[in-house]
Amino acid sequence: MSRSIFVIVPTFNEERVILATLDSLLEYDYTIVVVDDGSKDHTWDILADYPVIALRHQVNLGQGAAIQTGVTFALNQGAKIIVHFDADGQHRAEDILSLVDPIENREADVVLGSRFLRKADAHAVPLLKRVILRGAVLVNGLLTGLWLTDAHNGMRAFSAAAARQIKLRENGYAHATEIIAEIGRLKLRCVEQPTHVTYSSYAILKGQSPWNSINILIDLLLRKVFP
Repeated sequence: MSRSIFVIVPTFNEERVILATLDSLLEYDYTIVVVDDGSKDHTWDILADYPVIALRHQVNLGQGAAIQTGVTFALNQGAKIIVHFDADGQHRAEDILSLVDPIENREADVVLGSRFLRKADAHAVPLLKRVILRGAVLVNGLLTGLWLTDAHNGMRAFSAAAARQIKLRENGYAHATEIIAEIGRLKLRCVEQPTHVTYSSYAILKGQSPWNSINILIDLLLRKVFP
């Protein structure tokens, strides 16, 4: 069953950490699909010598587009479960097991990671980001009708049937809210599972500004008003 679990890793200019991220995943018997979204560093060269499936965008299209490329490939290869996993070292490979379990047991179609189901995970989130994410949860709920404990967590798992129904149109980071909206629109069975996010100095420097959650939501609101 493990080889039918495809882990999609969208990556952009992650030459410093991509090997550590992939090594953690290679401890498990998953099919790993890395989508290099037009990196300008040596990420693509590194992938050439690694036992993963590597796909490449010639130009940078955005994380949403990279995920969609990986998902489309995985479905065409017969994936049973598809997992989204960030490349920057923030996620833990061992958390994948708890995400796929409800799908394997036919208890859910989609499982979303949450930093706020366990106190230890919540306390690991920097205070400013914690406050902004709480606000984003509220706005996400109002926009999508799906009330969750976390917003924009990059770790998610989907049954093949669910993944096939969700078509991402948001190429950038706004895909995170688009996914939630699609889950609600399609009435997919969705649960949350605790995941730990590691905020290393590299991840904080490389990652989104905490305020980018607000920018994403403003962009989505404008799209609703001016489709």
